[in-house]
Amino acid sequence: MKVIGVTGGIGSGKSTVTKILHDLGARVIDADKVAREVTGKGQPALEEIRSFFGGEVINEKGELDRKKLSSIVFGDKEKLEMLNAITHKYIVNKIMGCLEMLRKEQAELVVLDAPLPVEHGFLDIVDEVWVVVAAKEERIKRIMQRSGISHEEALNRLNAQLNDEEYLKHADEVIYNDGSIDELEKTVAKLYIVKKSR
Repeated sequence: MKVIGVTGGIGSGKSTVTKILHDLGARVIDADKVAREVTGKGQPALEEIRSFFGGEVINEKGELDRKKLSSIVFGDKEKLEMLNAITHKYIVNKIMGCLEMLRKEQAELVVLDAPLPVEHGFLDIVDEVWVVVAAKEERIKRIMQRSGISHEEALNRLNAQLNDEEYLKHADEVIYNDGSIDELEKTVAKLYIVKKSR
């Protein structure tokens, strides 16, 4: 079983690349979805988040107030790093469990869609890293559209993450996502065919 990590900064289009790979037949693990699961009500990660960030990040239903937490950590690198330190161990453990299950199912190619910084165990999980990159203004526009936030908030989220150079240091393949969706689909399909045949 080959595990390909698809990563890149917010708004780069990594989720679109993952969807294309899924449509081509790859099995997918979405690290964002795993992160939502491990920070769900009653989960140990949620209790650690509450301890560090305070009760204000928990809503009246006892669930994580993601919008409130985002407003605290985006724009504050130290707090974002602390959030990552709390959550990533739980995320990685859950992903390892998913990979074990897929191995038993004899999956050929698994895609891990992961915005996780490479220093949090990501490289130990995958056989290859595919980095998706796009122009900064294009990414800001995508973030604003997707999240319904201002240009300034989108820029803060972008600036709180690793820059492209940090991702590219670990790239086995680089996917440039500045063109049309058709161009992106062709690029990804070519890579998929090559990797699946190896």
